[in-house]
Amino acid sequence: MLPLFHAPRSRSTRFLWLLEELGAPYEIRKVDIYRAVSNTGARDPSNPHPHGQVPALLDDGVLITESSAIALYLTDKFPAAGLGPVVGDPKRGPYLSWLAYYAGVLEPAVTNLWKQRQDDQDKAQYQAMDDRLRTTLETSPWLLGDTFSAADILFVSLLQFARQMLPPHEVYDEWLARANARPALARALAKDDA
Repeated sequence: MLPLFHAPRSRSTRFLWLLEELGAPYEIRKVDIYRAVSNTGARDPSNPHPHGQVPALLDDGVLITESSAIALYLTDKFPAAGLGPVVGDPKRGPYLSWLAYYAGVLEPAVTNLWKQRQDDQDKAQYQAMDDRLRTTLETSPWLLGDTFSAADILFVSLLQFARQMLPPHEVYDEWLARANARPALARALAKDDA
């Protein structure tokens, strides 16, 4: 059993979804977190995440944190599910690139937009990010072409939480609709605050 430290309606919800997609054995360990937007909650002493955040995953006593790292760890651990290309697969490089792009480009770009602290360089970075993501999805249903992956889960989870953080392109709405129709997501959402 993989313990997932989880706070409802947070970034850890995406890992309920990924674990359901993988068919992995897991248990939910609910923890409280501080939520800056509402100024509610507090650090939970039972949460092993070094910053008191979620997600955090334990596997045989090994702690894995940070969304991109957890996504890679889980898809490597459960390769038969096909949600992350294995070493040697030609799509492995693009998959790793999208995982890193999520953490290194998308998150900072939308955070700066949300906090209204974009200078000209930030605006250019946001536009470049939008161009890359939009043109990718104009030619294929998922980030890796016809293959749904954990990278899609990371990106789509942002749209599920705050659709307005990306421009109103129809291609984003269609991507979100395709992902929202996945049965594993419905199972995950049923467990999110259960």
